[in-house]
Amino acid sequence: MSDNKKIVLVEDDELLANLIKSFLTKYEFDVFVVSDGYEAVDVVLAQQPDLVILDVMLPGQSGMEVCRQIRHKYNGVILMQTALDDDIDQMMGLELGADDYIIKQVQPRLLLSRVRALLRRIAPQKNVDASVQPKNEDNNVISLDSLIINISLRKVMLDDIEVELTTSEFELLYLLARTPGEPVSRESMTQHLKGYEYDVLDRSLDRQVSRLRKKLKDDIDVPQIIKTIRGKGYQLCKNKS
Repeated sequence: MSDNKKIVLVEDDELLANLIKSFLTKYEFDVFVVSDGYEAVDVVLAQQPDLVILDVMLPGQSGMEVCRQIRHKYNGVILMQTALDDDIDQMMGLELGADDYIIKQVQPRLLLSRVRALLRRIAPQKNVDASVQPKNEDNNVISLDSLIINISLRKVMLDDIEVELTTSEFELLYLLARTPGEPVSRESMTQHLKGYEYDVLDRSLDRQVSRLRKKLKDDIDVPQIIKTIRGKGYQLCKNKS
């Protein structure tokens, strides 16, 4: 059986789809192409690939609707492709559970770089420097007040209730939980989670934090779990204040 990572590419432009598939296949990815929005839902849920590259504009139903339908039944990575540098599409995709977005017709090597960076998020957590682990972490479990993060199971509990998180949301929370009570810069978070340099005009990280706060029942106006530290970044509190 192949050890290649599996990708479902949802793209109705046949020429572009073939180019992307041919390029990624050279780098040992198994790529399955789907051109219809309705078919995409069935294929993703049946195959459970490592990553989905999902175009916004599709016949049948939009990529946004596909994302909405698969997100709660698919734990892999969703990379949205938007035709234009459109904040509305990007914001909506992230709100629906996409892990990241990329502008369509991107250079193949940049797409490859983004795909690899996203897949690193779901790789097993190995060889993590013990110096950056919280002192109360034991057997891959981090406990902070009523928040419990099981790293090996990729499971989060809050007040004894499981919180369903996407891959990017889990990685964001885990990154903050590694140094509770200490701010983590936007630059560091972007590099770690997305694999590229922080752009002050890119608000996707802030949107992801906002979405994570909602799932953790954190007060949006006066957050008690994930605080914004002005001029520094974000901080996961050790205890609710």
